[in-house]
Parts: sequence; structure tokens; C-alpha cells
Amino acid sequence: MALLNKQLLTVALLVAASCALASPFRQLSLVNSELDPYPALGKPRLLFKPDGTFKVTIFSDLHFGENPWDDWGPKQDANSLKLMNTILPDEKPDYVVLNGDLITGENTFKENATTLIDQIVGPLNAAGVPFSSTHGNHDNQRNITHYEEILREQQVAPLSYTRLAPKGVGGESGPGNYWVPVYKSASESTPALILWFFDSRGGFAAVKDTNSTETTPVPDWVDESVTSWITEETARMEAEWGPSEGRGALAFMHIPPHEIQAVQGSVDSDKNPDLNADTLGSGSVQSTSDQPFWDTLTTKIKNLHAIISGHDHGNEWCARENAKNVIFCFNKHSGYGGYGKAGWGYGVRNIIFSSPDPKVAPQTWIRLEAGETRAHVTLNDEYGR
Repeated sequence: MALLNKQLLTVALLVAASCALASPFRQLSLVNSELDPYPALGKPRLLFKPDGTFKVTIFSDLHFGENPWDDWGPKQDANSLKLMNTILPDEKPDYVVLNGDLITGENTFKENATTLIDQIVGPLNAAGVPFSSTHGNHDNQRNITHYEEILREQQVAPLSYTRLAPKGVGGESGPGNYWVPVYKSASESTPALILWFFDSRGGFAAVKDTNSTETTPVPDWVDESVTSWITEETARMEAEWGPSEGRGALAFMHIPPHEIQAVQGSVDSDKNPDLNADTLGSGSVQSTSDQPFWDTLTTKIKNLHAIISGHDHGNEWCARENAKNVIFCFNKHSGYGGYGKAGWGYGVRNIIFSSPDPKVAPQTWIRLEAGETRAHVTLNDEYGR
């Protein structure tokens, strides 16, 4: 415990030093907000840079902890860490998202499963970059849960903005529903951008009150309880911060919404680059039970630039869902763990805002480990029509 405390103190000092030099929160905010929970948690406000930009880098499907009993699994984790340590100093993101399946929970050892989080957040701690996580179906397994991963992350990562949902929100095994505000400057009283994070659950849960290894399936969709929470939170935002048209938004969840399955049929390699190798179907998207969430997400959250998911390692395209008129994008498979095929490669999705004005569309692209970029698109009103 003494060693852990010493390590955390060292991390905190490194983070403080890096924040003083260059970060998305270069100075403390001059304005407090009752609605923004992060000052009370000791977290600095996130800010656009003085030049008006804000860059998000998304790592997805890292799948740490596979085959810990032999050399193969630890080698994959080492390769994934090498990728993170290559990309972070190159891209210099203002914010990072870990978009689910951080750990392959059914494959790792229960006794040290949560300490895999220490490895995953290590490069982020060293870089002094703030971040948030969502969690996937492999993060809910007999050896790990979303709840356990969130608590460990909060313990070992001073710049984690991941939160637990209020009690009763998220349903069975889905506690990771929250939002993070980003401000134009330290003097602003209202945010210019809201990053929303939703728990799409899935996986398996240990049967309670038994000593066996028996598990039961966890529903693989965002629970309906989240719909009323979105409605309440957006109403609170409008009451304190004014009309939602003045703010932009991005939404992150690990498993794609069910409605994206139908979108794949119209994906065009010219208009919707790049990789389109996983056919969407049962298990690769949320259940049809996600309909209440989908309806609320796409009507209550205004200026929603895009919905971002992982889960399907062979896809990295963006496309418009025309019924709700929203853009959906896949991440890029980042981790050497998990399934893949020769030629797919590993990397991240970048999203950059050139202005805090929600009317100015962000740009997004895939960056591969060695530095190659592809699938550059602008998430504007014309895209995908």
C-alpha cells in the first residue's frame, strides 16, 4: 500500500507539472457551476486551446489480460502499450477516450484482473492527458465487472473523468453512464461541448450468492433507465446553461446501437471509407431493446456531431443514419488482443474540433500505429447524404 501511495503521489506531481506546461486545462476556471460535478471532485475544467481547437483520440478494444498463463498474452499487452506510447506523443490529444473492452475478462485471472487497469492507464498518466472510459461486453465477465474497472481507474488515474451513474441508472451491470463538459475558456460559465458516455453492457455476470463459477448473460443494450436520466440531465443543462443549441455533443458507447445494422447496407467505399470487414448482425450491435435509448439519445441531445462505437474490430467507417439524421462512426481496433485479420492493422480514431462553435463541424480520421492516416471525413450536414 505504501508503494502504491508513493506511485500515485509521483503520478500526481507529474500530472501537475504537465498541466502547467501544456494541457486542455492550462488554468483553473474562474467560474463555478453547480451542475458541473468535476470541480468538487478535484478535477480541472477541460478547455479548448486558445486557437479554438480541441482534439480527441480514441483507443478501442485494447483487450488486455488474454492468456496470462503463457508468453503470448503478455506479449500482446506489451504491443498494445507500445502502440499507446507511440501514438500519444505523436498526436498530442487534448482528451482520450478508451471506448470499451479494456480487458478480456473471461480470459484473465480474477485475482489480478483489476491491476490490468494500472497498465492500461499508465501511458495516459505518464502523458498527463485527461481521459474517460466506456466498457464493453468483455469487461463484464466472471473475473471482472464494469463497476470494478471504474473504481480501480478512479483510484490509480488522477486525470480519469470516468464516473459512476446515479443509483438506479444503467440497469444490471451497466453503471458507466455520465457526461463531461468542455469549455471555450476558463472564464466561460457554460460549456461549448458535452461528451456523453453510455454503458451498453453485455457479457456475463457471476450468479450471486453462490460459490460456483456459474454466470448469467447480461443484456447487451443501454438500459431503458438511461432514457429518463438523459431527459433529466438535458433539462438541467438547459435550466442552468441555456438552450442546448449553443453546445455541441459527441456520444460514446462500446456496442453500436441496433439501428446501425441497417446502415451498413448503404455503406459506400468512396463516401464511407475505410475498412468494412465485419458484417453487422446478432451480437455485433445492441439488441432491438435499445429503441427507447436510441429515440431519447437522438432527440434530447442536440448538435450531436457523431455517435462513436467499437466492438466490431473489422469496421472503421462513418455513415449517416437517415431516420434520425445522425452520423455514426466506428473506432479503430487499437489493442493487439482480441480478434483480427492480417491487413487490418491497429490504430486510433482522431476527432478534432477547429472551433468551440457547435455549428462548425469537426473532422475525423483513422491513424494507424506507424503513422499512416486514412478515412478523412468532415462530420457536417452534407456528410453521408
